[in-house]
Amino acid sequence: MGIYETLYAFRDSFGKFMGSPGTHPWSQGFPLTTPLPGGPELPSSVEVTWEDRLYPKAWGHPLLREAIANHYNNFYGSRITPENVMVFAGGRPGIYTVLAFLKKHVEVRIGNVEWPAYLDILTQTATSWKVVPFTVANGFHPPNAAYFDRTGLNAKTHLLAVLSNPGNPTGHTRSGQELAELMAMAEEPKHGILLDEAYEMFHSSKGVSGIQYVRNLDDSNVFLAGACTKGLQCPGIRIGWIVASKKNIETLANFSSFGMGGVSHPSQLYAAKLLEPRRVQQARDAVARHYGMQRARYGEAFARLGLRVHTGDGGFYHWLELPEGLSADQLNRRLFKHGAAILKGFDCDMARPHDKDPGYRSPYESFFRFSFGPLPPESFESDIAILKRVLDEYRADAARAK
Repeated sequence: MGIYETLYAFRDSFGKFMGSPGTHPWSQGFPLTTPLPGGPELPSSVEVTWEDRLYPKAWGHPLLREAIANHYNNFYGSRITPENVMVFAGGRPGIYTVLAFLKKHVEVRIGNVEWPAYLDILTQTATSWKVVPFTVANGFHPPNAAYFDRTGLNAKTHLLAVLSNPGNPTGHTRSGQELAELMAMAEEPKHGILLDEAYEMFHSSKGVSGIQYVRNLDDSNVFLAGACTKGLQCPGIRIGWIVASKKNIETLANFSSFGMGGVSHPSQLYAAKLLEPRRVQQARDAVARHYGMQRARYGEAFARLGLRVHTGDGGFYHWLELPEGLSADQLNRRLFKHGAAILKGFDCDMARPHDKDPGYRSPYESFFRFSFGPLPPESFESDIAILKRVLDEYRADAARAK
């Protein structure tokens, strides 16, 4: 996956791993794991009994499945049950498993710019996919209908839309009527959706989920992926889940019985604590407020530096375009000297060849993702100073070369 290539290249250049003291983890996709201003405290312990040392249940701990179902029902007005929930060891194992079990007549539609790991998962699961154009012209936010375009397909082919919402890396978010339309399309015959809602809380609405608009989950091919990783600030406990029809959850649970063996009970009990409703309400308020502030001030500073900002209104990334002549790869080589790194737009290109074809030219070579997820507020000035210095050095070098 592209992010790890960047991390290893950074280590080889700077001599430290990204995230070590003195480094600037702009390439990293994790949140602060300390309490946010006005946010809830994070649990410091969990009680473990003799029962928790037994093998876990294949579909997840009953307490956690109930807590997840209640979360969606309380905040989004859905009426799902614990039997609609399957617990995984993080979000990506759930996404991987859904795609691994797709029938051969299902074709995936995925945005041209998405989370880098999707490409690896699609490749390793031998999934058939086509990209939906993400361009400056369409604002990196194509219409919902583009994910279900059946042009050239025969009647046997079914479509599964795969997208992150809010989007990683662009931050573009489908909410309100637009999200309602997307879910209605996903419930139509021969359609389905895998909606990755890892950044659910990172939006001015304080929470955005497709479950709010699902009419009949148990008669659909709707899959919603969630996790404790982002808004609940606990990537290290490795707890994620899939919400889907009871029939599809049964299939996933059957896989767990032989392919996963269940998920750590202590981690699941910790996750259940995180999902206590009053605590979640406080977290939703704090996440939207803090990261909204960070998104706004970094975006304004980037524009002043001469970067083109193409970011939406969600997530904790900025999707940026460099001045003409400077690629994201070249930017990283300059940033490495200052202990910083970004994620190249090339790595988010879902059309790029997985075998690193040297002849392939990505349309996103001058784009990059900047993560303000793990950055404390007090790092802002130094972050902008480093990026300004590097861009000024590039412009001076380019002027001398003319």
